[in-house]
Amino acid sequence: MQMTYKLSFDQIRLVDRVAIEQFGISGLVLMENAGRGAADLIAELTSEESDYVILCGTGNNGGDGLVIARHLHAREQPVTVIISGNREKLSHDCRVNLSILEKTRVTIQWCDECLPFDSEKSVPNEETFNRIANADVVIDALLGTGAKGAPRGSAALLIEAANKSLAKKFAIDVPSGLNVETGEPNNPTFLANMTITFVAEKPCFNLARSEKITGKVAVLPIGIPPEVIDAVVAESNV
Repeated sequence: MQMTYKLSFDQIRLVDRVAIEQFGISGLVLMENAGRGAADLIAELTSEESDYVILCGTGNNGGDGLVIARHLHAREQPVTVIISGNREKLSHDCRVNLSILEKTRVTIQWCDECLPFDSEKSVPNEETFNRIANADVVIDALLGTGAKGAPRGSAALLIEAANKSLAKKFAIDVPSGLNVETGEPNNPTFLANMTITFVAEKPCFNLARSEKITGKVAVLPIGIPPEVIDAVVAESNV
């Protein structure tokens, strides 16, 4: 039986750090568990004929998206990954998962943060927007809980394109653009049919103003032992 924890926002942010630094659990293991669990749930809730577009950032939330892409691809589902940002900004674990995915047949498109979008690197371009518009499922793994302020640059344009799409929309951990501390949406904010979050539900998800952003919320385990939660609670009470 899965344990459901009630943690404050600050405690939730401590979980990964305590698991990695004090318990020696690899961040790549946590990312793999999160991405595989999310991919399994998304596959269960969508058609086998679905065309998936996964929007990824360059941090660990984007890394989760890359793991999801790999597991959906392993199911022989058509997957396109669109990455907002540039390669130099990739977190270590995100970089590792990208290097794996680049050896597969998954389509990967890059969007740098440079404006205007009519240069040589000008993505999102019309093809990118068309992929989002025509997708059956759009998965948001752009920005995690550590993001501050409103989405900017290509991330903002991708969120706006996703919100216009008729696709079924899943947010990973938190909808990009939602202020996780206050529950207030920024402009733009990804509008999800379901938010798949990990370990514990974010406290702001229970606020009425957040429910229209998150859609249904599913909380998945990522292999965190209860002793990690005990340590987080003890550390946050010091």
